[in-house]
Amino acid sequence: MDTWDLTRLMELEREGWESLCGSAGGAHYGRLMSPGAVMILVNGMILDRHAVETSLNDSPPWGSYDLSDERLVELGDDAAAVVYKAEAWRPGQPDAFVALMSSVYRVIDGEPRLALYQQTTITH
Repeated sequence: MDTWDLTRLMELEREGWESLCGSAGGAHYGRLMSPGAVMILVNGMILDRHAVETSLNDSPPWGSYDLSDERLVELGDDAAAVVYKAEAWRPGQPDAFVALMSSVYRVIDGEPRLALYQQTTITH
């Protein structure tokens, strides 16, 4: 990619959230993640691409979500990060999951691929 575009990367993030709402996160992220990518979750788990592919489809689906405060952090010609706040709700659970998210993308074969994803809980 010649220049990184916040709108395009946030589209990828929203596609990910939509896949998690539809219990298809494993399949989605299996395609999006680079071979050595990892996800670092708020519960302390670190999942590699294989673990994501085999586990996320079985995770309880999100019912709805809201993303805000989006920022682009350019890391060079072949990498960039997006940082944003996420609020998500699961059916039957009264409290929202609220966290800051960061996703690092690299260009591989001309396409942005997720290399690192991290969640940081917001405490009140």
